[in-house]
Amino acid sequence: MDVRRRSIMLFVLLHQMCCRSFMLLCLLIRHRDALLAKQRREPRRKPGLYTMTTRINAQLSHLHRIVELGDVQCVVNLRMNRQAFSRLCYLVSTIGGLVESRYVRIEEKVAMFLSILGHHKKNRVIGHDYRRSGHTISTHFHEDMLSILKLHPILLVKPRPLDDNCSNESWKWFKGCLGALDGTFITIHVPTRDKAKYRTRKADARVLRDALTRDDSLKVPRGFYYLCDNGYANVEGFLTPYRRVRYFKDAWGNRAFCNAR
Repeated sequence: MDVRRRSIMLFVLLHQMCCRSFMLLCLLIRHRDALLAKQRREPRRKPGLYTMTTRINAQLSHLHRIVELGDVQCVVNLRMNRQAFSRLCYLVSTIGGLVESRYVRIEEKVAMFLSILGHHKKNRVIGHDYRRSGHTISTHFHEDMLSILKLHPILLVKPRPLDDNCSNESWKWFKGCLGALDGTFITIHVPTRDKAKYRTRKADARVLRDALTRDDSLKVPRGFYYLCDNGYANVEGFLTPYRRVRYFKDAWGNRAFCNAR
């Protein structure tokens, strides 16, 4: 009886093991079929597309070529050397409130911002260089601009009027002068009917008038003034030269050269 009972128990145990093995095999087959069906539904990744790992490496390598290879490349691309770039990154992060995002470092944000300002590059060009989308470039550009605007108490140079102790031959005659204003040509697209308002010297007066009439207007202390060219109006606080009078050295020809000698 003992031998028979043991044989029955062994048979039952083997039967259970076979059933469990069969069930496990069925589960593996179903899982394999599900994976194959999922692969058939999903399109294959095209060759040449970046994964997140390769994209980040490409972005960091471009930033490395600009900043870490030397001051020459940094000045050419960002219009400042590496020390100035590091200080600017520190200021915008500690004072301007600029923070790193999940995949974009502060140094990369500032580098993209300076590339756009320094070379008038478009979003697509910056996106190609840094492997970023146009939306990402635009978002970080506005973040950088708002952060740098918060640095105006540090970066904005307060003018100091000239006094009697000035020994510069070109400036000692302008006591009380705070500095000189000049226009900058900016490429813009305006409707045809408004183009005359934005041409050459007419634009300088409009920009100055806007700066003087807005809520946070430009204020010139009483008794001091800025030197301007004929594109501006000769009003209180702004001194322009007489019209049709030579005041550039180039306009005097040989006389300027003789006087300089």
